[in-house]
Amino acid sequence: MVNRLLTPHTRPVVLLALGHACVDVYQGAVAALVPFLVSERAYTYAAASGIVLAATLLSSVVQPLFGALTDRWAMPWLLPVSTLAGGAGVALAGVTGSYGLTLAVVALSGVGVAAYHPEAARAARTASRGSHVAMGWFSLGGNLGFAAAPLLVAAVVATGGLGASPLLVVPAIAGAALCAAALRAIAPPSGAARAARARGPAGRDDWRSFALLSGAIAYRSVVFVGLSAFIALYARERTGGGDAAGAAALFVLYLGGAVGTAAGGRLATRFGRLPVVRWSYALSVLAVAGVVLVPGPVLYLFVALASAGLYVPFSLHVTLGQDYLPRRVGTAGGVTLGLAVSVGGIASPAVGALADAASLQTALAPLIALPALGWVLLRPLEEPARLEQGAG
Repeated sequence: MVNRLLTPHTRPVVLLALGHACVDVYQGAVAALVPFLVSERAYTYAAASGIVLAATLLSSVVQPLFGALTDRWAMPWLLPVSTLAGGAGVALAGVTGSYGLTLAVVALSGVGVAAYHPEAARAARTASRGSHVAMGWFSLGGNLGFAAAPLLVAAVVATGGLGASPLLVVPAIAGAALCAAALRAIAPPSGAARAARARGPAGRDDWRSFALLSGAIAYRSVVFVGLSAFIALYARERTGGGDAAGAAALFVLYLGGAVGTAAGGRLATRFGRLPVVRWSYALSVLAVAGVVLVPGPVLYLFVALASAGLYVPFSLHVTLGQDYLPRRVGTAGGVTLGLAVSVGGIASPAVGALADAASLQTALAPLIALPALGWVLLRPLEEPARLEQGAG
């Protein structure tokens, strides 16, 4: 069965998707560690959100830099190296002796994740031949990694405490091996690779459309990171459950994202990318309002709807961005695939500080409006010309 799935055409995409899952475990793991840091180290909400910020701030700053570098030079070695760096930082987070050291190691993890995404997006574009459906499967791997993170962290840390966190390095080791295998599967002959880079891509970069798309992604990112950082604590508060209730809410948030991403490419094939992206942002407004305002177990339904609304456009952001910047696909991938997740962490300390001053519900309420602002930015966008034949 596995051999039939891993044909020469599909093998690179499958390997990249699995590697992506191993990397994005570490984006989800930082938020999943927050309840344990609060309970074992007595961190305030603001201090805990600072951990999320440390994992995302450097990532937000350096991700476009890595994208620009990969546009200029091929750096496939970044994939396994950055995967190991992302895993090492999270693995050390539970055994550091001070708040400052914890910030430092999760920042290392954030830089590793930042270095991974631009080159991974380029490799996935090559392996998928520009298909947004295939890119959806690659993105799905990352979402599954997010979904697995709270379960993995709960299994390790709830059992052995924060001191067991070094066990969390295991996915990084597996991911580095998968990345190396994927690169071997898609690597063209060196002469052909040099010739392709010398010719350069066709098309003209549309920076205005890319800027509008990026602005919408930033709004979406603040919503998702705000929910992922605090939904576990909020679910415990709103449902009256314990740690298991919080872990379940985070799992639903991430798993709904995986389902949404898988559906996004198929929906775009039928209805078009931009209509699907706009509908998703509109759905997110209503779903996030339900998360914030509706009490009790039905909260989980709204978490699932919010997750789907936020993630249906995830892989479509990537292909739209790459088509708006056909000459800078590394930069486009770094912003749409990586920065889309990390930039929201910049706002998380403000959410945490407001929660400390008032309540978690008050702090999460402003998130309702942000998908609507993203929808406004998406309104003037037009479908870019597809560069690959047979994409879709």
